[in-house]
Amino acid sequence: METTARTREEERGYPDHWEADVVLRDGGTAHLRPIRPSDSDKLDAFHNAQSEESTYLRFFAPYPRLSERDLHRFTHVDHRDRVAIIALIGDEIVGVVRYDKINASQAEVAFNISDAHQGRGLGSVLLEHVAAAARERGITRFFAETLPSNARMINVFQEAGYTVAQDLDDGIVTVDFDLTPTADSVAVMRAREHRAEARSIQRVLRPQHVAVVGASRAYRTVGRTVLRNLEAAGFTGSVSVVNPGASEVAGHPAYPSVRDVPGEVDLAVIAVPAEAVEAVVVDCAARGVLGLVVLSVGFGEDGSAEGRRRQRELVRLARSHGMRVIGPSSFGVVNTEPEVQLNASLAPVAPARGRIGMFSQAGALGLAILDGAAQRGLGMSTYVSAGNRADVSANDMLQYWQDDEGTSAVLLYLESIGNPRKFTRLARRVALDKPVVALRSGRASQGVPIGHSVRESRVPREAVDALFRQAGVIRVESISQLFDVGQLVATQPAPAGDRVAVVGNSDALGLLTADALESWRMQLAGDPVSVRPEATAEEFAAAVEQVFARDDVHSVVAVFMPPLVTPGQDVARVVADAAQRYGKTTVATFLGIRGVPEQLRGEPDGTMPPRGSVPSYPTPEEAVRALVAASRYAAWRRRPRGTVPELEGVDRVAARALVEERLAQAGEGERVRLDYADAATLLRHYGVRVEPTVFVSTVGEAVAAARRLGYPVVLKTAVPALRSRPDLSDVRLDLGDSTALVRAWSELRLSLGEEAVRDAMVQRMAPVGVPVVISALEDPLFGPVVTFGVGGVASEVLGDRTYRFPPVTDVDVAELVRGVKALPLLTGYRGGNEPVDLAAIEVLVQRVAQLKDDLPEVAEVVLDPVLTSAGGATVVRAVVWLARPGAREDVGPRRLV
Repeated sequence: METTARTREEERGYPDHWEADVVLRDGGTAHLRPIRPSDSDKLDAFHNAQSEESTYLRFFAPYPRLSERDLHRFTHVDHRDRVAIIALIGDEIVGVVRYDKINASQAEVAFNISDAHQGRGLGSVLLEHVAAAARERGITRFFAETLPSNARMINVFQEAGYTVAQDLDDGIVTVDFDLTPTADSVAVMRAREHRAEARSIQRVLRPQHVAVVGASRAYRTVGRTVLRNLEAAGFTGSVSVVNPGASEVAGHPAYPSVRDVPGEVDLAVIAVPAEAVEAVVVDCAARGVLGLVVLSVGFGEDGSAEGRRRQRELVRLARSHGMRVIGPSSFGVVNTEPEVQLNASLAPVAPARGRIGMFSQAGALGLAILDGAAQRGLGMSTYVSAGNRADVSANDMLQYWQDDEGTSAVLLYLESIGNPRKFTRLARRVALDKPVVALRSGRASQGVPIGHSVRESRVPREAVDALFRQAGVIRVESISQLFDVGQLVATQPAPAGDRVAVVGNSDALGLLTADALESWRMQLAGDPVSVRPEATAEEFAAAVEQVFARDDVHSVVAVFMPPLVTPGQDVARVVADAAQRYGKTTVATFLGIRGVPEQLRGEPDGTMPPRGSVPSYPTPEEAVRALVAASRYAAWRRRPRGTVPELEGVDRVAARALVEERLAQAGEGERVRLDYADAATLLRHYGVRVEPTVFVSTVGEAVAAARRLGYPVVLKTAVPALRSRPDLSDVRLDLGDSTALVRAWSELRLSLGEEAVRDAMVQRMAPVGVPVVISALEDPLFGPVVTFGVGGVASEVLGDRTYRFPPVTDVDVAELVRGVKALPLLTGYRGGNEPVDLAAIEVLVQRVAQLKDDLPEVAEVVLDPVLTSAGGATVVRAVVWLARPGAREDVGPRRLV
């Protein structure tokens, strides 16, 4: 019955894309969707459960029952002029928002939130979603009428960040506001998103009662291992066991179901066969469990249709009942806070307490990752293994770690990035205060692991690297490097600059270190300082003091061969003491040790290793590589943040109208190429002027066109198959009069054939300059991507391009333009030409980036060539493609994706 009703609704334009899972203020989740006719019974139950006061505030009168007519009117909407969105937890409606269109641009909006769920932020999140739906339907203003005593509803509007006007007349308050998103409304939404998502993770990582579902009497089973590890870690809360086939497990009473566990259960760790997980989730939902860690395998990672179905249903059930899911195929979670001491993982020994938050998508690598950290003496604040990353992702963890006082650095092992736009936004925000170090696997193939739900991407791996740099993320290439950099940024202060001094007891090691620093373009602060191999501790101390005391030294690399006379412990203490006193970033190559030996540790502070400890690496090259990563990150933090400029001469309304008109003329799913005139018009709406082009098919038309444009002109063939072929000359330049133009026409016809001049074009001759290419595309995964390169061999053959992801600041654009290896061609290489106007290029890039950010329907825009010189930049040719895009996942109201 439900399926039949749903099918009819979809035929009437049911907007599936309005459905969303959302996180509420307290960290719980709810499902939002447009109302359906089949919701009549649910709506009736919702209304009957409301208090008299709530009903009176909603209807301005006692309204104990909804009539059949009311129920039909409230549940039968057209999703255009009359819209209603409901919030559900489980199968119960807990909130309703609706609007009724009054005129072409205005609608009346009203809320009703369940008494039992007041104060959870349902009103604000429903407002975000209904406002987005209204804007989609062309409505620009909301108004609402309410009683003065309905403070909750009035506050929802006032706190949303919109400019709200209020009027009191005859005992009724009228609230009116524009729906156009503002900086304040977006900031309010982001702040609420941050608090809610952080809270949802906190509920999982700081439980007071954990139920292990599937723990058995067999010692080496997954569930029993988790139970044993919880006890060994000294979990401060209570633990219950769920096993319908046993009365007790390892001294714990065993309950047949989660429903039977006494007391409130915060976290359920599920270790049962995949086919049994769904029933366990239903039991957890009925019991009010807050979060799930699913260790079970047999879901999306097995590649089967049934496994993918199980995974989707797991997430749907959990989110619809207010729960977040870590997994499936997770290795578990760890929280070393003394107040928690949670080891709900398969690691036999929990990591020591530290200041690193670690997120891993690879369940199978969990043991190796934790073992690698333990070997280095590297402690963690929290560890989360997401497995298939069906729900909780790195983005959620970044929200949590941003405010977590016990975490000072973040390490990420990523097999995929489900929402790169959101990742960029969150990582940039976290990285301003805490280093974020990331290893992304699959760089060679850009592949996505089985079990991960990620849209296909067309951008090259260099673009992903650019995304990390833009966000301030330190990218590494192996798990070993992940920990190399992690132990440095977690223990040492950020470098204040890029000048590095080298000190040690080996000339050979000193020179190797200096070579490594120069290969990474770091600045050496003088020659390496060396003492003799048999030097005493006092001599070491004097050399170390000499280096650290210099004002022009920002970082120090201490390199030591095993001393022949002086004990190594004494040398280590000298280095550690100087690093502590001077507060300069210090790394060491000491006795071939990887990690932090005891003598290089700072003052005990309850974490491992203590803050101020000096990390040691087996070779100078590894030490330098870690230091370079930390130095570049510190430089990113020191640089100006930049702003997204307000561009003059932009007509967004006209640009969108043109795009919509051309797409309306296209077939479903068709990719449309704009003609030259439309492409130039669209770009002109964003302040980009393209050189006029006149298409001709006879020599007479060419002469007439040249007369209108003004000499000198350029004659080109417009036949795509003949354009830009290196073996053919398809362009005649600098034609100063009609005689030269007629001669060029004849030459073009003779060399390329009659076809070349039947479809030709005339342009005014642009100023001579260095050609560059500016382009942007809509990627299914990453959204808008802007690319820059110097024209010709540099970008086409050598792939010398740079990438950024809108919205871009003026600093981002400056780095984009100056990041190409062929930059000397633009800055006057060997005095061969004047430096070009880089500022003019940056303005063009900024305008293209703004166009692409505003218009997802622009599938691709290419300005090629743009001729640049000291006098500015001239766009000679522009190509624009349009297509209906998928939804951008970080645009619009809050939702879990």
